[in-house]
Amino acid sequence: MSLFGNDKYKWRETYFVLFRRDDHPSAEAVANALETGHNQVTNVNGDTENRFESATVQSAEDFSGMDVTFVAGEEVRDHVRELLNDFAKQTLTSEDEEKLNLLGECDSRFDIFHFEEVDAGSGDDEFLDPGALLLVIEQIAHLCKGVGIDPQSGSLLS
Repeated sequence: MSLFGNDKYKWRETYFVLFRRDDHPSAEAVANALETGHNQVTNVNGDTENRFESATVQSAEDFSGMDVTFVAGEEVRDHVRELLNDFAKQTLTSEDEEKLNLLGECDSRFDIFHFEEVDAGSGDDEFLDPGALLLVIEQIAHLCKGVGIDPQSGSLLS
């Protein structure tokens, strides 16, 4: 079940991890990496070869949740071209240049939809903590040897 249909959660932003299809991790590896002391991982799905397809991650401690889904195909190739054009206009550190070189080889992506747990009717946005989100991006990027992307800030994450 997606958090999109859950009234307790409000979508905030979407982050990406781009990677090479050959480095697609198993569903079990992703679930194990994301199941930390304060994260609960549910609805883990894999394809016929048990490669990770999707999961829901909830962090009560951070008042957040994430839906993580796999995407491949022309949409990803278009996204990579767009990112390469955008980053080509920026001054990058040597570390970011390495990530950009890897980005050019990517043909797959994990979309990480970040949600805030909200108190129905309060409208209070103070509680959102990006800690769980950053950990999820880091763990997934490590597993698939990929590059994390924060589209809001236009930055490359590890």
